[in-house]
Amino acid sequence: MTRPTRKVQLDSSDRKDGGAVDQPPALALLSSVMHVADAVHGARTRIAHATGAVPTIVAYPGYGGAGWVRILARMVMMRKSGATKATLRGWRAFTSVPIRNSEVEVEVGGVTHTVHADSGGLVDVVLDADLSPGWHTFTLRSPVADQAEGRLLVLAPETTFGIVSDIDDTVMVTALPRPLLALWNTLVVSERARTPTPGMAVLYDRIVAEHPAAPMVYLSTGPWNVAPALARFLARNLYPDGVLLLTDWGPTRQRWFRSGPEHKRRNLERLAQEFPGIQWLLVGDDGQHDPEIYANFARTHAAQTAAIAIRQLSPGEALLAGGRTPEDAAHTEHGTVTWVSAPDGAGLAQQLKTHGFL
Repeated sequence: MTRPTRKVQLDSSDRKDGGAVDQPPALALLSSVMHVADAVHGARTRIAHATGAVPTIVAYPGYGGAGWVRILARMVMMRKSGATKATLRGWRAFTSVPIRNSEVEVEVGGVTHTVHADSGGLVDVVLDADLSPGWHTFTLRSPVADQAEGRLLVLAPETTFGIVSDIDDTVMVTALPRPLLALWNTLVVSERARTPTPGMAVLYDRIVAEHPAAPMVYLSTGPWNVAPALARFLARNLYPDGVLLLTDWGPTRQRWFRSGPEHKRRNLERLAQEFPGIQWLLVGDDGQHDPEIYANFARTHAAQTAAIAIRQLSPGEALLAGGRTPEDAAHTEHGTVTWVSAPDGAGLAQQLKTHGFL
């Protein structure tokens, strides 16, 4: 497994996302919107201070390889009770205010690095670290916040198999119209009330048992605000321990919105570059862009695609999701890569067993 080229940390406004704006009138309008957004952020920060919120570091699971690690965390203003309450509902997570461009110290492998959060409060950096394969702990410190600890998974150089899984309608049943899905799941519903997709946890457990060194990556278009709730949902429903790769919402200084599909494509490409020796089992559902995204990855990275597994939504779920992606459509052409589909984890397991993955 080769070591990836160290990447320069980018501000979220510089990342490639959807909704590019390149015409002067549109740029002027977007600039005005961002000025308003900046003013709103300033007002929210003052209100947070006035209501007793304190700077808080929220650590997310990271990952790495031989000689390097990717650290993920977020700096936010949050009430102390909310930062520790295990049953915190999604809407409360959105009352946290990101602390922009703040300085954070990361201690990993006995070495301390100074990094900076981006304009959304997100810390996403690649650091030098010589750690043995397996799970490790890293420490985050800030001049204005209590220290926090996070976990990261270091992959062994000989690792050759991994799993990338979508979340909504793949590991949890949503059964809501897409326009309402994000708001309902993140602002209203506790993770205790969310329903796991039948058979998926058992499927993943069987795959990991067959491939003990396989990393588990949960790749979703959900926002970082709900990462703790998603992690609790996965643990409560006995999904394998893994890494969450989520995204931010809202406009940037160059684009109207962040593209969910582009977020998935970019992270799949990054995983392919970071771990060229790993073949990935890509798991998703047919109610979003997963078939198209995975098929495109299989066409361009056939040697790094073990198989594609698509959960078929029920007619009702497909109706709420805005339709189902036809598996025989031109944009789902995937070459010789194995493609299986079924309505639940048991059906996918049966087909994957036929192809030798179980």
